[in-house]
Amino acid sequence: MKKFIKAISVMMVVALLATALFACGDNTTKDPAAEAVKVIDIELTQEEYAFGVDKTQPELLTQVNAFIAKIKGDGTFDEICNKYFGDGTPTAVKSAALDPSKDQLVVATNAAFEPFEYTVGEDYYGIDMEIAALLAQELGMELVISNMDFDSVCLSVGQQKCDIAMAGLTIKPDREEYVNFSDSYYEASQKLIVKGDDTTFDACTDAASVEAILNTYDASVKIGVQNGTTGQFYVEGDEEWGFAGYEATCVGYKNGSLAVQDLINGGLNYVIIDSAPATCITEAINAVQ
Repeated sequence: MKKFIKAISVMMVVALLATALFACGDNTTKDPAAEAVKVIDIELTQEEYAFGVDKTQPELLTQVNAFIAKIKGDGTFDEICNKYFGDGTPTAVKSAALDPSKDQLVVATNAAFEPFEYTVGEDYYGIDMEIAALLAQELGMELVISNMDFDSVCLSVGQQKCDIAMAGLTIKPDREEYVNFSDSYYEASQKLIVKGDDTTFDACTDAASVEAILNTYDASVKIGVQNGTTGQFYVEGDEEWGFAGYEATCVGYKNGSLAVQDLINGGLNYVIIDSAPATCITEAINAVQ
């Protein structure tokens, strides 16, 4: 996620990234023309996040659903979200080493999806990671976090290599081949990222007006997405989701940060990723420009 950092002093990088990572809910206004990239604040999709539970562990699914209801009912979920969207302070989450002789909860994730899961040094942070830590505590188990490519998250649970997928995971029928989805815990959407001086979409007021412009483009226009995510299905088209797709060329990346960096470098025209990561990535990049 830090490949975009230019050659400035190490101390400045640490300071700037710390500010960006832990304050992605900061509403400080800046001159858009001075920013490298910006998010078009229009929701292109509506979707729900859930956790993907091992199909061979129905009792775990019941426990997870009860836990989601508990933390949403007693305010714990709101407190966690406030750490990443408000003025709270994120809590570091540590992973134990995998040990089959111990009672462990093994969580599959892709820790390149801030603010839901990311790393700082050897520590994990993010909404999902803090929920994972509390869930393991609730179950009286030791937490093990298995970090992998997003495309492998559900598959690893389906192969019983992990107990649960917690990775900003959108409920999608084809993923149910590998996991049983928990109850939804977060409503998400896809948003468009453009260069800071791009005014193409400034007059748009809704998804239809953004899509009308995107529909005018041919394959010479490149749109970056994170592999295996809703953004990819949205750009390429997906019948199950009702996405018609676009003629523009869809370019996949391991994470959204790499896509946005390529946008800055001129390799892409636009990026479409989940709204919360879009905000955090653009703020972090603009902070070091």
